[in-house]
Amino acid sequence: MCRARYLPALFLGGLLTVASAQAQGLTVFAAASLKEALDEAGQQFQRSNGQKVVVSYAASSALAKQIENGAPADVFISADLDWMDYIDQRKLVKAGTRVNLLHNRLVLIAPADSKVQVDIKPGFPLAKLLGDSRLSMADPDSVPAGKYGKAALEKLGVWSSVESRVARADNVRTALNFVARGEAPLGIVYETDAFAEKKVRIAARFPQEAYPPIIYPVAVTAPSKHAAAPVFVNYLKSAEARAIFEKYGFSMD
Repeated sequence: MCRARYLPALFLGGLLTVASAQAQGLTVFAAASLKEALDEAGQQFQRSNGQKVVVSYAASSALAKQIENGAPADVFISADLDWMDYIDQRKLVKAGTRVNLLHNRLVLIAPADSKVQVDIKPGFPLAKLLGDSRLSMADPDSVPAGKYGKAALEKLGVWSSVESRVARADNVRTALNFVARGEAPLGIVYETDAFAEKKVRIAARFPQEAYPPIIYPVAVTAPSKHAAAPVFVNYLKSAEARAIFEKYGFSMD
């Protein structure tokens, strides 16, 4: 009798667990630079498919480490190939779901009211332009935007002159905010970040041959059991999503 009495309660508990998982939605870990575009794409996906999308934004390096440590992400979108390779090599990418999704460009930014003029070319006087201040950029040792920025400055022969004066941010949006708040006179971010912040302006664009191609890969994580994860990845490749990404300055193949 006791066993029969408790079966409905156990069944109800199971239903509540499923309902909680559905309410939580599809969990996406995405590079910080994607925020505005992916927020809109996620909202559109929810309207079309009825599936809530919950996005956690941070540096790709931090997100990859979190996935490695068991964080429950269904989809990962990195700002470079290296960090997607990192989790792929650890068998944390679901086979057949990885694809290169987006492209971006690297720019030098200044506060919107700055009058600084910059001509980016080999040996350009970046240290002189900084004066006594610092160069804002994402951590060049780990964060994709910082790694691209360091590669560009090395290629142009000016990294050694500013290395000790870099204000290292934990992600590209923090680097953007340093300049937007006037805490740094110059910063290196993605072109799309500059478009997203009215308090900065693009002082110059880095020559594309000065840094590796900026590629954003996407994949379903191997531990994910969410049925909507591959559907969402396919949606991100659609014409509808392309229009959203291009509106925010990204490009697609």
